[in-house]
Amino acid sequence: MSEVSNEGIERVLVVTAHPDDVDFGAGGTLAGWINAGIHVSYCICTNGDQGGNDDEVPRSEIPIIRQREQRAAGKVLGVEEITFLNYVDGWLQPTIELRKSIVRAIRIARPDRMVIQSPERNWDRIGASHPDHMAAGEAAIQAIYPDARNPFAFPELLEEEGLQPWTVREAWVMGSPITNHFVDTTEFFERKIEALKAHHSQTAHMEDMPGMVRMWGERIAEANGLPEGRTAEAFKIAITA
Repeated sequence: MSEVSNEGIERVLVVTAHPDDVDFGAGGTLAGWINAGIHVSYCICTNGDQGGNDDEVPRSEIPIIRQREQRAAGKVLGVEEITFLNYVDGWLQPTIELRKSIVRAIRIARPDRMVIQSPERNWDRIGASHPDHMAAGEAAIQAIYPDARNPFAFPELLEEEGLQPWTVREAWVMGSPITNHFVDTTEFFERKIEALKAHHSQTAHMEDMPGMVRMWGERIAEANGLPEGRTAEAFKIAITA
């Protein structure tokens, strides 16, 4: 894909399945956008109820912990507006109800660009293809087109909540098996790591998490012709308007 410009991009909405998905997949990219003055908000479908490996913490406390961690991670990058849809982790499906929830989030945030997860399984990165990720991605792209822009889709959002139709210009897909754009994230790599460390319940047990994430980023950078030592994040960009 030719060079992608941020000109005219004022607002970005990120939709993911779980807390921490965005920080692993696009933390460096978002830090750069926010540094450039772009407003970013999150819509997270579940509270990551099934996440973590600490048997001593009651499962009933995990949603509260993970919401708190995501808010802390968001502050590291400069994100204050985070909506949790409270769907059950591990049970997410691209239902009409989920689509409606995401349409509502789109019409509230009115984003020029969205970052979403891939609805397609990536056989080379199976960890990116959690069923919840694919469900969130499918529901999000359906919400982008055709629902959010269509006044006759979920008319109660307009009639009862006053949420006007909104057209999203671009969808940036994380974890896609086919990518067509990369972002050099070297300048913001340490901020990405700081955000990931905020997800203590998910990353504290990882042996050399920063090294692992750096390795992933350097592989993407190398594959896209960047000099040794640079890091990058890759996306499939779809023009949706």
